[in-house]
Amino acid sequence: MNEQLPDPRINAYRDDLAAECLRGQVDVPNYTAGEIRQVVAASAPLRKAPRFDAVLESEVLLGERVTVYAENEGWAWAQAEQDSYVGYIPSDALDAELTAPTHRVSARCTHLYPAPDIKSLPLDYLSMNARLAVAEELGRFVRLTDGRFAIASHLSPLSATAGDFVAVAERFLGTPYLWGGRTSNGLDCSSLVQLSLQAAGVACPRDADMQEAALGEPHDRSAYARGDLIFWNGHLGILLDGDRLLHANAHHMAVAVEPVAEAVSRIEASEGPVTSVRRGAGAP
Repeated sequence: MNEQLPDPRINAYRDDLAAECLRGQVDVPNYTAGEIRQVVAASAPLRKAPRFDAVLESEVLLGERVTVYAENEGWAWAQAEQDSYVGYIPSDALDAELTAPTHRVSARCTHLYPAPDIKSLPLDYLSMNARLAVAEELGRFVRLTDGRFAIASHLSPLSATAGDFVAVAERFLGTPYLWGGRTSNGLDCSSLVQLSLQAAGVACPRDADMQEAALGEPHDRSAYARGDLIFWNGHLGILLDGDRLLHANAHHMAVAVEPVAEAVSRIEASEGPVTSVRRGAGAP
């Protein structure tokens, strides 16, 4: 058995149970391969414990898939397919019937309607990167396989990616800051980067420290450039250019733009110095 246990944020194990793939890495009484399910809610919380007042670790979006390893009293202990994050998700947000998505939401947010009519009462509100299965194109609208309707211009085929992840991130300007949030209703610093890179077709882990280890190449601070990622201990932001930083942050409680020199000075005073600058993260 390994002395160094796997990162529990992205490896499914607890005292009584673990994913089958972790057999030999963690010592628990039971192992399971789990069951694939799909998110059927617009978004669903992924919490640290099976309670609605537990810390929000992340969120999963419509059409994404998870592996469920255990269920109890309305909560599924599960692992997200798109970034491997582990936590507790309300069981009623998941379905065992799987549908192959064809499109994703490419607008910052959009509505789903009961009819191809913008005056009809919206049924749901989706955020960027939610995944949908389109059955039919109807001009301004598309009909989904579940019978609901979406605005065609707010969707893109899964094969289509944004050319500039920074431009995608800019569309979230003003979005409220929310610890663990991953939707247009609320974001944290790492989900802003994750959602923007995913829209550009770049795989991205969930948390800032994981992103610092996985994204781009180290670069010195002598010449900031658009798309550079600046990391502190537990925080990061995106350079719009050599002078301006875009980041979801608790100082503004929103996704905000500020002079990078001011941000570096303020954050260093409370959280410590810049740990690295990474370049090339957005290159497909």
